[in-house]
Amino acid sequence: MLIGVPKEIKPQEHRVALTPSGVMEFKKNNHDVLIETNAGVASGFVDEDYEAVGAKIVTTAKEVWNRAEMIMKVKEPIAQEYPMIKEGQLLFTYFHFAASEELTNAIIKSKSIAIAYETVEKADRSLPLLIPMSEVAGRMATQEGAKYLEKSQGGHGVLLGGIPGVTPANVLVLGGGIVGVNAAKIAAGMGANVTIMDINVARLRKLDDFLPKNITTIASNEHVIREYLPDMDLVIGAVLIPGAKAPKLIKRDMLPTMKEGAVIVDVAVDQGGCFETTKPTTHAEPTYVVDGVVHYCVANMPGAVPFTSTKGLTNVTVPYALELANKGWRKAAQENKEIALGANIIEGKVVYKDVAEAFDLEYTKLESIL
Repeated sequence: MLIGVPKEIKPQEHRVALTPSGVMEFKKNNHDVLIETNAGVASGFVDEDYEAVGAKIVTTAKEVWNRAEMIMKVKEPIAQEYPMIKEGQLLFTYFHFAASEELTNAIIKSKSIAIAYETVEKADRSLPLLIPMSEVAGRMATQEGAKYLEKSQGGHGVLLGGIPGVTPANVLVLGGGIVGVNAAKIAAGMGANVTIMDINVARLRKLDDFLPKNITTIASNEHVIREYLPDMDLVIGAVLIPGAKAPKLIKRDMLPTMKEGAVIVDVAVDQGGCFETTKPTTHAEPTYVVDGVVHYCVANMPGAVPFTSTKGLTNVTVPYALELANKGWRKAAQENKEIALGANIIEGKVVYKDVAEAFDLEYTKLESIL
């Protein structure tokens, strides 16, 4: 199979979908790889690194898209890439369809095969291709939240960990999954008073056993969120429903109850956001203010640390990509349920139920296509 890796063009996205070590694995399995020139530079990989392990460097994204049977990306295609997608072409990347009707319709129209990183799922319900980026995003959420609490950044001038004689900041993390745990651990490590909320009490019980003792676990509901918000300096939204839109946990009418200059970071922005006032931002212009509350809603947070993120992502994506290349997508989906769950849109048909429901589209069971 011919695998193509175009350079990412989403604003401030510095990751790349394949490292030279990944190219080597494809070559060992008798596949060829096209890399758009300079695709890996921001992640620390120059064209010569790819050529040394057998990749062919091409000068334009158009050539990659025209020739490749499987496209590997990091972020979802954007409008200028839609016309380059070919019928029957396999696309393996993050899509987050439920957050974008425009993207969903474009992929339907293209009649390509869209396998989404974010819905590949193991038997234990874990999401192996989301975990490393969730770890990065969770840790970054606290790091960025701490920065934007600075007065010069629009916050109300609170040091997350305080100092002796001065109380530390109060941090609320909504969601006890991978993102939430990583955000809470970093906040606790910086010395903040941390509260983590989740609707799953069994999950909270497990978290209580291993998280630091300056993290309090609380069962979540709207009433308790409203009760806690006025005391919070930093709120991190870390909820996920695989393949579906995130629930709106912080309503617009809650913001006036918060401190002037408090910060909220919405890591769920890729899935539509878990705050009613969320709108996607970029690393170039990461924040905006609503009712005196600073919003940080960057849709590709791990793109800011590409050296770490690219290696973490490709560690987990390459084995699945190899299976897709070795077997073809149809046989791979038949033999590997994890890959089957990654299938979202196949040749114009929506085969992931939550995506169909998000936009009231016809849902087709994958089994009927396989």
